Amino acid sequence: MNKFSERIKELRVEKGYSRKHLAGLLFISERLVSYWENGQRECDFDMLIKISNVFNVSIDFLLGKSNF
Repeated sequence: MNKFSERIKELRVEKGYSRKHLAGLLFISERLVSYWENGQRECDFDMLIKISNVFNVSIDFLLGKSNF
């Protein structure tokens, strides 16, 4: 599993969000969140920015380039 997959699931669980809730915040399908968490797909740059804003973390953290 890649770092993005691990980090997005870790952050979602830490915040107490269901996949459905996160999908609603990002205006995407719940299935797409599942694909990300299972390492089956990756998101585009615009979505990466939205995810970092939702969780208030850096893009580097989401991609595994930093630990904060």
